[in-house]
Amino acid sequence: MTPAPIPADEADRLTALRELLLLDTPPEERYDRLARFAAEQLNVPIALLTLVDGQRQWFKSRIGLEVAETTRDISFCGHAIMKSELFVIEDASVDPRFFDNPLVTGEPNIRFYAGAPLQDTRGHNIGTLCVIDTKPRKLDQVELAILDALRKLANETLSGKEGEE
Repeated sequence: MTPAPIPADEADRLTALRELLLLDTPPEERYDRLARFAAEQLNVPIALLTLVDGQRQWFKSRIGLEVAETTRDISFCGHAIMKSELFVIEDASVDPRFFDNPLVTGEPNIRFYAGAPLQDTRGHNIGTLCVIDTKPRKLDQVELAILDALRKLANETLSGKEGEE
């Protein structure tokens, strides 16, 4: 297993994350709606809106998963925040970074992961909108476009600019 790397802007990224005042807050329908829609449109059993903190990934919204957080070192989202584009793992069981990850070898038995990095208004990747399946798969161009559009909506929601053009 390859532990999730630390971004070069980690200190600023963590400051930006904490300024949102979302960590460890109760569920909110506006975030749950995004995760639910992602799960439905992409036909996956798990969808999460994840915030990547210093030592953990915490789920602001979780559809199809009971746990509220996992450690950052085993997180897929910790890898996804390293770049601005979508991070897709079609079959984690054969990916050298993840094949022996406890999230792959045990519950929730991740095989497929697609994470869309979420950014604050200054461009720091603070988390992801991600979809997960227990079987390998690929996203087609339409599905990739759906996930990217939902990422943009999530960013608007996080910044408090919902519905603005």
